[in-house]
Amino acid sequence: MLLETEFVRFVEDLPPLGVEWVYVSGDFCEHLVRSDTPFDVVIVYQTEEPWRRRSDLFVDHLRPPVETRFHVYTPEEFAELAEVDPLLIRARGIGEPAYGS
Repeated sequence: MLLETEFVRFVEDLPPLGVEWVYVSGDFCEHLVRSDTPFDVVIVYQTEEPWRRRSDLFVDHLRPPVETRFHVYTPEEFAELAEVDPLLIRARGIGEPAYGS
């Protein structure tokens, strides 16, 4: 399946960019995948970019062939919001991160 292939590629390609953690969110993580399912990826990455520009690096570098939504948090934001942000709660609730310690 294309989403699974992209997931493997993302996990391999993100660490050289300095990514600290990667979580999968959305329907993919709950095995509710259809042909039009978007791929939601939560990335913890140190950046000074404003929220609206943070995903640009990952879109440009990875050039995903499927609809992908990158949700990029700094380590500080992730620590602060992990228990209150619905997206982070859902992503963390599915198990271990896809990448990170």
